[in-house]
Amino acid sequence: MSKRDLKKYLHELNKEQLEEQIIELYNKFSDVKVYYDFVFNPNEDKLIREAKFKISNEYYPVKGKRAKMRRSVAQKFIKHFIILGVDVFIIADIMLYNIEIAQTFSAEKTIKQELFFKSMLSSFQQAISFMMGHGILSEFQSRVVAIKDETICQNWLNQYEFNAIVERFEY
Repeated sequence: MSKRDLKKYLHELNKEQLEEQIIELYNKFSDVKVYYDFVFNPNEDKLIREAKFKISNEYYPVKGKRAKMRRSVAQKFIKHFIILGVDVFIIADIMLYNIEIAQTFSAEKTIKQELFFKSMLSSFQQAISFMMGHGILSEFQSRVVAIKDETICQNWLNQYEFNAIVERFEY
């Protein structure tokens, strides 16, 4: 069904029928429930705490003994926050937090998997693109530079790529 057909269909419904359809969607699909729960009670602080806890749990697990270091956990939160329409500053904060907690972990434990470093570079590139796209990069410049400096300090395999990214926008 096209958007045009949907609009035509919805226009033909009366108010009660529309309400019934929305309630049915709310009950049937968890994504719709999450969306409306957020719209009517946008408790962003709780979302941030939960996201940061789960991201840090990938490196410093509360249960279990081994760090999983999965970038996908942070990516799911970021995607979810974008869909919900969470403030761009919060999304950027989560993006950078993901890299910062990974750097804290790598400062304490030697990481040999090249994929880890590639993954963090990819996260860094996405964060920079996101912040530039929303015109908020200057607000986070000190954290971005600190991440780049930490890659140099820890002698990451791809430290030069991090440096090149930062050099493109530094004044």
